[in-house]
Amino acid sequence: MCGIVALFSRQEPISETSLKRGIDSLHHRGPDAQKFWISDNGRVGLGHRRLSIIDLTSGDQPISNQDDTLHIIANGEFYDFERIQQDLKQKGYNLRTHSDSEIAIHLYNEFGTQCLHHLRGEFAFVIWDERNQTLFAARDRFGIKPLYYTMHGDTLYLASEVKALLAAGVPANWDHEFWFRADLGLFSPDRTFFKNIYQVPPGHFLLASDTNIQLHRYWDFDYPITGDAQPQQSVEDYIEQVRHTLNESVKLRLRADVPVGCHLSGGIDSSAVLGIAATHTTKPITAFTLAFDHEDYNEEAFAREAVAKAGANHQIIPITQSDLAEHFADAIWHCEMVCINAGAAAKYLLSRAVQNAGYKVVLTGEGADEIFGGYVHFLMDMLRYNTKGQDEQTIKHILEELKRNNQVSAAAGFLPEEISKPLANVERLLGFVPTWIEANAKGYAKSISLYSPAFMAHFGQQDAYRMFFNEIDVQGQLAKREPVHQSLYLWSKTVLPYLFRILGDGVEMAHSTEGRLPFLDHLVVEAVRNIPVSFKIRGMNVKYILREAVKPYLPDMVYNRKKHPFFAPPSTLKQSEPLHQLIQDTLRSSAFASVPFYNQPAVIQFLDQIPEMNESQLASIDTTLMKMLSTCILQERFSLT
Repeated sequence: MCGIVALFSRQEPISETSLKRGIDSLHHRGPDAQKFWISDNGRVGLGHRRLSIIDLTSGDQPISNQDDTLHIIANGEFYDFERIQQDLKQKGYNLRTHSDSEIAIHLYNEFGTQCLHHLRGEFAFVIWDERNQTLFAARDRFGIKPLYYTMHGDTLYLASEVKALLAAGVPANWDHEFWFRADLGLFSPDRTFFKNIYQVPPGHFLLASDTNIQLHRYWDFDYPITGDAQPQQSVEDYIEQVRHTLNESVKLRLRADVPVGCHLSGGIDSSAVLGIAATHTTKPITAFTLAFDHEDYNEEAFAREAVAKAGANHQIIPITQSDLAEHFADAIWHCEMVCINAGAAAKYLLSRAVQNAGYKVVLTGEGADEIFGGYVHFLMDMLRYNTKGQDEQTIKHILEELKRNNQVSAAAGFLPEEISKPLANVERLLGFVPTWIEANAKGYAKSISLYSPAFMAHFGQQDAYRMFFNEIDVQGQLAKREPVHQSLYLWSKTVLPYLFRILGDGVEMAHSTEGRLPFLDHLVVEAVRNIPVSFKIRGMNVKYILREAVKPYLPDMVYNRKKHPFFAPPSTLKQSEPLHQLIQDTLRSSAFASVPFYNQPAVIQFLDQIPEMNESQLASIDTTLMKMLSTCILQERFSLT
């Protein structure tokens, strides 16, 4: 896991100073080594900050091929690389390192951009092809590793983080339109909060030459079309298939030349990863668990059971509201995003604890909910839109009970407050409205009164949903699919990469730790996507097929547990504590007055009403407060205009 920066000028030589400043800003991503390369004509520069995990002695980058016509900088991991190294040697390649990163440059030499279909892992990389005067940059299938780019002047800039582009000389301005859409929970796969700074979307690659820049998709989910003949297997066969592919994925991700630990929340996903990993190691694995100071959000008891089952070592990291307040701004600076919860600060502190314990690599459980339908809003989609032959009143009763029993998900904004008439334009397009989109629409409706008149005058009449779906391959990826699969697709393509920066790569790499995600191995995902929806969500049980596949690795307490999303306790539940005081002080300050999206007098009036609210209301408004707080911090930290 590393930090990368690339500059490609169409005419004039690049600025070596700009390249170095970009690299320097990513010290946290790679404290072990720093190198850069500039082409003979001065128009291409590649810079790299290294976090040494594979091949500790000879893996520094940039790496070149034997005749110095190809040069690569890479961030992330390519799994099963040793098998590919042997294949390359048999074809006559002389490998200069034992690093996994080097295989990409030789695979590109063999297959061009089709090399991506031979790569397995979490990655973002840039290759300069000297013979063809082409820059090739690619991002992994799910957007686990970030890759940003922009054109500034006549130069193309690429980097692992936005801050590196800014350090290299790119101006920092708000993208007002994206902020508006993001406040509705509609995250474009290629946009950021920074004007004219874009992301290479998940599953895409970028090609740049002197004359143009192109983006191409190389992978997508391709959920089965309803009614198409699919090879039907028994539930037992599917369970065995999931167990086998997940075991292989975990085993591959244990390969490192440094110790590997595990993030452990106490839920099924991270407990399963820990349990499976324990069967592939000879020494006890160390698991790291956050312990919040609120009973409804503290999963420590479940984590302890999982640790006992796996025979692992355990480190508990207590987190208070004071801790969250102290480190919230730093977490925002690292993830470069607007947040809806203080979970980013909690994960920031978790990564610090991992680093302090001497670990660079951890396995995590992220991604399981997105492929197995684990969130409660996917269950609601199943109940609302797969209702053939079911009694309407019974379904209504179940949905009401579901919301009562999932207060954390409701507070997180994952559930609509009431079953209401769907958004007409979305329903026309899809035939239904995904529950998570409806829930976000209701959250947005509550915030309208807090927006500035100028902002509303500009964006109030825009159809954000039309703009959002204009960028989605509706006919190719959604049409004729099961509603739950459509909902999973939209969430995974748009919200999930955002979550990676908030709760994954952004805050993990803040402390030079690499997260590896066994559930998002593309071979696991391709196996799971074809499993019938009724095996993913069965009755009231989400992730049914996963739960059964990993049952041997789970304690009963975890196996029988209902879904509990990772969420820090709302600041509003403890108003005398430092986190809520930080919100109050910030939103009443002169700094917040300059934030262009909000009307500060309306916000202050809203803050004045908080002492009169009941607990349910307090929990539900925390996401709104966190958006405002993180927006203000983002503006201050990056001097956004």
